[in-house]
Amino acid sequence: MQTVEKLQNTDLTSAYNTIDIEIEAINELKKLLDENLTKALDMIENTKGRVILSGMGKSGHIARKIAASLASTGTPSFFMHPAEASHGDLGMVTPDDTIIAVSNSGESRELIDILNYAKRFGINLISITKNPDSSLGRAGDIVLKLPTSKEACPLGLAPTSSTTATLVLGDIITVAMIERKSFSKVQFNQRHPGGKLGSILKKVKDLMHTKDEMPLLPDNAGINDIILEMTSKRLGCVGFTNGNGDFVGMFTDGDLRRYIEKDLKNATARDIMTKNPIVVSKDTFATEAIKIMNEKKITNLFVTEDNKPIGTVHIHDLLKSGTV
Repeated sequence: MQTVEKLQNTDLTSAYNTIDIEIEAINELKKLLDENLTKALDMIENTKGRVILSGMGKSGHIARKIAASLASTGTPSFFMHPAEASHGDLGMVTPDDTIIAVSNSGESRELIDILNYAKRFGINLISITKNPDSSLGRAGDIVLKLPTSKEACPLGLAPTSSTTATLVLGDIITVAMIERKSFSKVQFNQRHPGGKLGSILKKVKDLMHTKDEMPLLPDNAGINDIILEMTSKRLGCVGFTNGNGDFVGMFTDGDLRRYIEKDLKNATARDIMTKNPIVVSKDTFATEAIKIMNEKKITNLFVTEDNKPIGTVHIHDLLKSGTV
């Protein structure tokens, strides 16, 4: 029986070897990139319909991921399973679409019906394969060549290096399309309203308290009104406006604690408020608002537009949104 230490050393050696072999495949892929990449990107960019990915087995899993990445970054795309394609799903393909078919060997027989359909109806076909002389390679209008380097699998059978290289090629296409289309964070957020990504890309306007929810008083308000407003709105602060409605100051529960030993019965907001406090715009990302709060050691921010208060946000609102 091998000792724990020997097993650990064996596992690490295997891991390092796998990484090295897969790095070799990516380096070979880098050398293979040529003008066909630009031609393929031009074809994708000029596609009026959708970009349809297809592949069988492990290549299919990678193709599905590429389709998902493209769809989420501004290039309408979906995955079509080759078997389902042969049983009616080819009806979803239109002459305005572009098909990207993936097969390491280029001889996946399940893809044949898709290749024939593309040729019959003049549909753009981009082939991703290591063998340009294969059935898939010959059928493609453009061929993006995969490395012929060995698999990391010690049997040389399980797709490892080949799927890694295909995945990287898919990322190359996705990133290039993001850059070509000048795809923005706002557009990305529109496609990721849920989950952590959606939370990270939320803006202050999505989380702020507005209108009657805002703790807001004129700057001549007395201390009793200030305390009542702070208590009733439960945000731990009050903002103040001058006669023109401009935002001029702020008072927090922390300020109240600091003033507790002073005689405030005749004080007005002008006497105790923090003048010209930090404010943000409604389009400030929630992550940036949290950064400001952390750096300035504050828990509230007022949101202004043309120097008029339109909302306020508390750090608890940001934390509950899943921003961090």
